[in-house]
Amino acid sequence: MTECTSLQFVSPFAFEAMQKVDVVRLASLSDPELRLLLPCLVRMALCAPADQSQSWAQDKKLILRLLSGVEAVNSIVALLSVDFHALEQDASKEQQLRHKLGGGSGESILVSQLQHGLTLEFEHSDSPRRLRLVLSELLAIMNKLPSLLPIVDVAEALLHVRNGAWFLCLLVANVPDSFNEVCRGLIKNGERQDEESLGGRRRTDALRFLCKMNPSQALKVRGMVVEECHLPGLGVALTLDHTKNEACEDGVSDLVCFVSGLLLGTNAKVRTWFGTFIRNGQQRKRETSSSVLWQMRRQLLLELMGILPTVRSTRIVEEADVDMEPNVSVYSGLKEEHVVKASALLRLYCALMGIAGLKPTEEEAEQLLQLMTSRPPATPAGVRFVSLSFCMLLAFSTLVSTPEQEQLMVVWLSWMIKEEAYFESTSGVSASFGEMLLLVAMYFHSNQLSAIIDLVCSTLGMKIVIKPSSLSRMKTIFTQEIFTEQVVTAHAVRVPVTSNLSANITGFLPIHCIYQLLRSRSFTKHKVSIKDWIYRQLCETSTPLHPQLLPLIDVYINSILTPASKSNPEATNQPVTEQEILNIFQGVTGGDNIRLNQRFSITAQLLVLYYILSYEEALLANTKTLAAMQRKPKSYSSSLMDQIPIKFLIRQAQGLQQELGGLHSALLRLLATNYPHLCIVDDWICEEEITGTDALLRRMLLTNNAKNHSPKQLQEAFSAVPVNHTQVMQIIEHLTLLSASELIPYAEVLTSNMSQLLNSGVPRRILQTVNKLWMVLNTVMPRRLWVMTVNALQPSIKFVRQQKYTQNDLMIDPLIVLRCDQRVHRCPPLMDITLHMLNGYLLASKAYLSAHLKETEQDRPSQNNTIGLVGQTDAPEVTREELKNALLAAQDSAAVQILLEICLPTEEEKANGVNPDSLLRNVQSVITTNTPNKGMEEGEDNLLCNLREVQCLICCLLHQMYIADPNIAKLVHFQGYPCELLPLTVAGIPSMHICLDFIPELIAQPELEKQIFAIQLLSHLCIQYALPKSLSVARLAVNVMGTLLTVLTQAKRYAFFMPTLPSLVSFCRAFPPLYEDIMSLLIQIGQVCASDVATQTRDIDPIITRLQQIKEKPSGWSQLCKDSSYKNGSRDTGSMDPDVQLCHCIERTVIEIINMSVSGI
Repeated sequence: MTECTSLQFVSPFAFEAMQKVDVVRLASLSDPELRLLLPCLVRMALCAPADQSQSWAQDKKLILRLLSGVEAVNSIVALLSVDFHALEQDASKEQQLRHKLGGGSGESILVSQLQHGLTLEFEHSDSPRRLRLVLSELLAIMNKLPSLLPIVDVAEALLHVRNGAWFLCLLVANVPDSFNEVCRGLIKNGERQDEESLGGRRRTDALRFLCKMNPSQALKVRGMVVEECHLPGLGVALTLDHTKNEACEDGVSDLVCFVSGLLLGTNAKVRTWFGTFIRNGQQRKRETSSSVLWQMRRQLLLELMGILPTVRSTRIVEEADVDMEPNVSVYSGLKEEHVVKASALLRLYCALMGIAGLKPTEEEAEQLLQLMTSRPPATPAGVRFVSLSFCMLLAFSTLVSTPEQEQLMVVWLSWMIKEEAYFESTSGVSASFGEMLLLVAMYFHSNQLSAIIDLVCSTLGMKIVIKPSSLSRMKTIFTQEIFTEQVVTAHAVRVPVTSNLSANITGFLPIHCIYQLLRSRSFTKHKVSIKDWIYRQLCETSTPLHPQLLPLIDVYINSILTPASKSNPEATNQPVTEQEILNIFQGVTGGDNIRLNQRFSITAQLLVLYYILSYEEALLANTKTLAAMQRKPKSYSSSLMDQIPIKFLIRQAQGLQQELGGLHSALLRLLATNYPHLCIVDDWICEEEITGTDALLRRMLLTNNAKNHSPKQLQEAFSAVPVNHTQVMQIIEHLTLLSASELIPYAEVLTSNMSQLLNSGVPRRILQTVNKLWMVLNTVMPRRLWVMTVNALQPSIKFVRQQKYTQNDLMIDPLIVLRCDQRVHRCPPLMDITLHMLNGYLLASKAYLSAHLKETEQDRPSQNNTIGLVGQTDAPEVTREELKNALLAAQDSAAVQILLEICLPTEEEKANGVNPDSLLRNVQSVITTNTPNKGMEEGEDNLLCNLREVQCLICCLLHQMYIADPNIAKLVHFQGYPCELLPLTVAGIPSMHICLDFIPELIAQPELEKQIFAIQLLSHLCIQYALPKSLSVARLAVNVMGTLLTVLTQAKRYAFFMPTLPSLVSFCRAFPPLYEDIMSLLIQIGQVCASDVATQTRDIDPIITRLQQIKEKPSGWSQLCKDSSYKNGSRDTGSMDPDVQLCHCIERTVIEIINMSVSGI
């Protein structure tokens, strides 16, 4: 900018007057200032204006008055009288000629051959010729530009002329509307790095002159620079000019904000562009006052020195009096109004050095170190400043180069440790720099240098490259001089917990330090108890959940179970006591005002629940390891788990999933593993119904009457049930409007009075409403509710005291649930509850036995017989697992057999004409006959009986059990059950088709009873599932029957074929292609029987003859089929011979098959 310094530029005052056409302000300009604006003013005064108002006429007169005293106006007037049309035509021809011949041509249309030099010719010429000379020179400069004299192109041409910046400013001042267009054009055509070339520097100088002329647009021009990523020096220069003008002392300067925004913004392209400007500026080795980079660094250094507490140097440390406290006079505090600015400067220098690669000078390094080791006031901004200073020391350890500077840093770090508690208490900031110090010390002790680098980058808010080797000196200072591991551990326990810890509290907290110390096992190594601190922190939590809490609990559990070293197996942390856990849940286990009684937040309760479940799971998972170390940590008692409302807490967590992060899903995983009976699918579906839209509508109907009913009133209403049903009906209907948690106080009254509902005469509506209330309560307190219900439904025996079962009793023996009052088996609403509990306890028993198996693993070496097998002392692991599976299978199959037995009608029901399979037989009769009305009338009563409803409930449960474990179905059918139930089970259990897989194996069993049961089962399955697979199994069964005919004795033949022959009718009904094989088999059986009795009875041969005739001509015997004597078997003689009876049975079977086939045709 030196070449134009002697020339006079248009002032900002004059340019603003031109922009606004402020004639009054123009009149106040001096003659030299006014002379620069004459071209525009003369044209305004002489040309016809578009504005014809009176005010403009007055302004025009004033302009003419101004111009009247200036002699140069006459020359400009002469220029305006030139024939511009002819001039434009000549200029166009000149431009075309230059394009055609090239820029070096000496010919010119505008100007004939010059007699003298260009300068003398200009001075001796008149105004039109002068204009042609200037135009000719401009075209010579702009010979490569496509259009004629656009102002942006003229501006580009002027950059190549001596004093071109001055000419450009005059041009823009006389056409003020073109300012933004010219600036954008110059920037867009500029270099990416303007300091690299002379042209770039000239362009930057020209734009700076323009912005000095119009300072209000300087920041807008700077924005164009950043947008185009061109001329970074111009952006810095404009910022420096603006910073000098704003004179802001206390606030953060515009220079700091601008450069920080470029380096720390989200635009990577801008960051790279400006970083290149910094690196290139350092490589040029031209750090003079004319360099924009040098000016920027100098300005930043001045700002830094301007906020230092005192002008001090590290040399003062040497001169300080040894008797006085070290450096008392030196360490004056940083002013509160300077703290924010100091933090901004530190971050900027970090970005310049870490991102842009700036290498600080000795002066800059010393002043930075003085600022970093200054002592701010105890405010939130002061805490932030100290954290930034500390991280900058870690990131740029090269700033500390001398022993004196190192001593200064150590003194400052010691001050940080000493003042940390005061800062936290005074500033009110939970995340203080004390936690960061602890965390860094722990990382240094565990040699986690990458974690320190991540911590530094996170605190500074930028990603910078830090070499781990650069931290070696800092590591030595921390681990040997300031923070030994024992000091770190002892100090961490005394750090107060964070009050109301949540994800809203950011920064580095005590929990981060404790987490790292737990990971490195420092507490157990130095025998420092951390249990109380963790317990207090868990109690002081709120939503949204802090992300460090779950990892803290996990690593704490690991430190409890796993010793720090094998040489010292007792070096573990202490678990939370049961009483402390119960204190957390006080007020949640029941009561009228559950939420009002709670002392701790739901977050604390869920975290403690997560701790307990994770602890128990980890204890089981590490059983072998602990046994090898001869350690047996104590497990939490079952009574404790019974007192924790797990399901209620899970429901609360379900509604807070967004605020709890991953805690809800982690709890569900632990429940599915350890408490599968609390994860029953039916319960989740029921909860959706209870908590859905219908529940909201019911709540809207809630009246004060429903809220006024107390458990005592409900008990009195139940007591009056034998004489008055209305009162209890009214109360329980009101209770259905309450939420699940509000129903908890009524649970004991509801369950204890269930036995009264078994008496005759109790309305079905009461039973159904009680069932509904029980299901609602099951969503919040299932385990406690199940125990109360099982105890309430025990059979009442006179003079025998009822046993009170516990949760543990029921998990060990789930079949206790079915040892209830026999009247429950014919009360569908209560039977539904019983089946629900049975399913839950069967699942709970599986989890209990699996846990018990793992718990007792470590006891095996000390016992002679761990599994109770005689003479087998060291049973392999697989044997114990197989025994457990066998026990569970026996338990499940026993439950299924009991339930199937319940489906059978009692003697009393049989006396009243109830038949368990009458409905199914009637349905079959509808399929096979044309008399549906009669069948439906016979089965109509069975549709409405309690037995039928109980059978449906049981079939639903059995279906679930078979689907969950098909081996149960296989085991039950290998054991067998009454054949009267086969129509019910096949039709009522949809999953019975899986029996087709193992029926061939069942038929192959040596026991005759199992073979008979398999064929009878198959006959019903073929009717229900007429599939290709069923056909192949049926064909196998017919072949097996034919084989057995040849090997069975007379007695066994009678015992086998008498119950299985009717099954052949079902085979033919389902699969007509088997007709020929089955008829042949029947004739073979008849022939075998006839041969056995040939010497005794002569009536058999006619029967065999009839069978042959029937097989050959079945249509001729259709009338005989309808004879009642054939159907009832009354045609037979009174013979009791088994073969004779079997022959008659064969004849009836054949006739029934023929009857079926003829009816089908």
